[in-house]
Amino acid sequence: MLLQPKVLPFHVERNKLGSPCFTCTDSVSGELWQHVKVSAGRALLGLLVGGGLGLFLGLLNGSSKVASNLLDTTLQMIRNIPALALIPLVILWFGIDESAKLFLVAVGVFFPIYINTYHGIRSVDPQLIEMGKSYGLSRWQLYKDIILPGAMPSILVGLRFSLGLVWVLLIVAETISAQSGIGYMTMNAREFLQTDIVLVGILLYALLGKLADVFAQFLEKYLLRWHAGYQK
Repeated sequence: MLLQPKVLPFHVERNKLGSPCFTCTDSVSGELWQHVKVSAGRALLGLLVGGGLGLFLGLLNGSSKVASNLLDTTLQMIRNIPALALIPLVILWFGIDESAKLFLVAVGVFFPIYINTYHGIRSVDPQLIEMGKSYGLSRWQLYKDIILPGAMPSILVGLRFSLGLVWVLLIVAETISAQSGIGYMTMNAREFLQTDIVLVGILLYALLGKLADVFAQFLEKYLLRWHAGYQK
């Protein structure tokens, strides 16, 4: 649909507006896939940082009562702070560059993995641990052969939840002065009432979320192939 002169804001020059054929040219030029690659990179990096830290602290606090008493209460307090409420503070700390976006995504994906890892470690059957000790297993062998496999179903639930949540967080993160990414593309299209591009952005988030969930299911079946619930 072509924009008529009477609907243009007085302070906007017509040659500054996007083309009505934006969707077609965007796809042909490869700019759409560039936005997808940027968003996927941010999501992956945030997941690696936040998920890795969540896994480490979940294993630590789940295995050590001392560490749990020192850290868990503080982490639970931080967990109750909404990601949106952190945006002003994040901008003050990190400015408006990539660090701010990475921080928001990492904080959001940290807690599902941390909580499920912590719960998984604490839920391992103590009798299995005692049986392992009676067979003379070292502490590392106990951890590797009994505790980690026992906690793995819960850890993978946290990972699957985080893989879905990361795209929701990315929408928020990419509103912080982004110059690329699906969120930037969608917000920019909204400003010019380009509904088709907004719908493309929404569908891309849904598709990427679905692909992430399929990957999580594959990972569950592979890592838990010994589990009765995942055997055909």
